[in-house]
Amino acid sequence: MPWVLDGAGARAVDARLEAAGLLDLTMEEAGRAVADAAHAAFPHGAALLLAGGGANGGDAFVAARHLLTLGREVQVLALPSRHPLTRLNRRRWRAVGGVTRALGEAALKRAAPGAGVIVDGLLGTGFRPPLRPALAGVLAALNGTRERGVPVLAVDLPSGLTDSLATVPDGAAGADLTVTFMGLKPALLFGPAAARAGQVQLAPLRVPGDWVAAQALAAQPTDAQVAARLPVRGADAHKGVAGRVWIVGGHPGTVGAAGLAGVGALRAGAGLVTVHSAAEVPLLMPELMVHRHADLRAALLGTPASGRPDAVAVGMGLGPDAAALAREILAWGVPTVLDADALQPELAGCGHDRCVWTPHPGEAGRLLGCAAADVTRDPLAAARALHARLGGAVVLKGGPSVVAHAGGLSVSRGGHPGMASGGMGDTLSGVLAALLGQRLGAADAAVAGVRLHARAGERAAARHGYGLSASDVAQELGGAWRDLGAAGLPPHMHPRGVKFP
Repeated sequence: MPWVLDGAGARAVDARLEAAGLLDLTMEEAGRAVADAAHAAFPHGAALLLAGGGANGGDAFVAARHLLTLGREVQVLALPSRHPLTRLNRRRWRAVGGVTRALGEAALKRAAPGAGVIVDGLLGTGFRPPLRPALAGVLAALNGTRERGVPVLAVDLPSGLTDSLATVPDGAAGADLTVTFMGLKPALLFGPAAARAGQVQLAPLRVPGDWVAAQALAAQPTDAQVAARLPVRGADAHKGVAGRVWIVGGHPGTVGAAGLAGVGALRAGAGLVTVHSAAEVPLLMPELMVHRHADLRAALLGTPASGRPDAVAVGMGLGPDAAALAREILAWGVPTVLDADALQPELAGCGHDRCVWTPHPGEAGRLLGCAAADVTRDPLAAARALHARLGGAVVLKGGPSVVAHAGGLSVSRGGHPGMASGGMGDTLSGVLAALLGQRLGAADAAVAGVRLHARAGERAAARHGYGLSASDVAQELGGAWRDLGAAGLPPHMHPRGVKFP
């Protein structure tokens, strides 16, 4: 499983490798991975490697040696270093005839124009802003060279980024390709920082997996691992056992939100879906059962326990009474998705372990009493804080989304920027409610539902292009389910793991 690892975690793994006498071998593997990636992605012209004073500089020296054996013309500009392995690999570079020149802004400007690729091995996960003036000049020259068409490959992290944050410090470098090690750094996943990294490759290193897992901030499950969480129906299944889901939402002016949640629930396999609303909801699918109530709260609170659904999604376009109604629904104890208007601070402490809370950054800021910018700056920390406050499972929506639950954090894979349009969150709430109604626990429903929704968005983008509607994504949920390797059929009909055409 790919892990999400910050600099502190990577250094802890390095300490274990050093104690075991393996750190030199690991640096050799990392440097070779950088060389192979640079040669494959940018096969023409000379390679210019920039070696910093830390471990990234050692990786750069190893990469220089391997690029030389691949027949490339190689230049190295380096800063002074006290790091023992970086000094060792600088000597090894010299032993094969390599020449090292001092790195400075002027030296980089002279060497860069003839390069086919520049390898940025200057600053790694240990960097904290601000940049020293001399290094700021080097990175400015590096960015200028890249803007003039010379591609840059970053070692582990583009220089000047902060490994655990989504923001971009002043003067940070950009890259066309980043080769990272042991785990994906938060800065390579979130926000403006991720955009600075270009394409990201996680290089395989022979490091014990449990050493990395012990230091990981979060997991990023593979599609096969997500598929293993999805429900499989028996051959004798019928609508009564496939999950009775209620959608509670819709207020004059926002009635489409509840309808979209209902469509999401149907497309994600719910057997029976009923939309309860205080306003007239458009019938987006004839299979949806729609009930308009003059007094929505009175109608729902009069429901006997025997008539309650298997799962509820509440809040989509529900309006000013959402918190009071959500509090009453939570008291039922049935699996519940809380979204939009139901995401109110006063409901903290009212949930249970079968709840899934689905805030976007603005709603998360309201729940935590902070600005949305604080949430997007460090989504992992925000998701962790939300779970501590709310319990159950929390889906912090974004690109990518983060799921927090009792077992830790999970970062979703994929999705598409075209999904940044109205109604996407409503559809996701319906998907989550459908999975809860099919007897998944909150954590499994959240992890699987978010990836299922993201994969449907990828399919919709391939079909429709950039501008996507929530309905486009909902229509792709069945195909997304199949893509993940799960047909929802019993094993004797389609063994788990079979790929369907």
